[in-house]
Amino acid sequence: MLGLIVRLNLMLALAFGLSVGAQAQQKPDPMASPNEFVQQVADQVLAALKNDTAARAGDIKRINQIVDEMILPYVNFEKTTRLAAGRNWREATAEQKASLSNAFRGTLARTYSGAFTRVSDSTSIKTLPFRGDLNANDVVVRSQVTQRANSQPFTLDYRLEKTPQGWKIYDINVENVWLIENYRNQFTQQINQNGIDGLIAALNKRAQ
Repeated sequence: MLGLIVRLNLMLALAFGLSVGAQAQQKPDPMASPNEFVQQVADQVLAALKNDTAARAGDIKRINQIVDEMILPYVNFEKTTRLAAGRNWREATAEQKASLSNAFRGTLARTYSGAFTRVSDSTSIKTLPFRGDLNANDVVVRSQVTQRANSQPFTLDYRLEKTPQGWKIYDINVENVWLIENYRNQFTQQINQNGIDGLIAALNKRAQ
């Protein structure tokens, strides 16, 4: 179980992490095919992480800067939070929805502090042949990640939706564990015990 958590944290970084240090490179094109877009994001992520010593050292201020400036343009984060909250999202006020999204973002950012330190110079990611309908508005892109040289690759799937601005990532699957499904169980339990405000407080405390 611990190994899976470590991998999940690493994949959160690779799936949602873009660095300010990568701005000099050509930015990913959300209008490209879903596979091309994901590969562009992944290549830029790895190039940035391999050269960003502050992020890899777990500098939380640096990580928050990455989240605020370079991750959100490529992720429908509100949708990720809404789906993780499930039916409870409909019962939340607009203020609670905004607070929950910010708290969840902080929780995920905190996981990057450990994940970034596990990216090595030999870490690589390769998208697999696309199996879905390229004309669909909701697709899954499959990939394989090799963390270190001669290590066994493991699978990482991205779920994307097509928006007027192009493709956006909103969920990931690490070896059959979907991010949204994993957090939905935790969110439901916390909300049942302490309400939405209790969940927000718990997430903010976890992100400290």
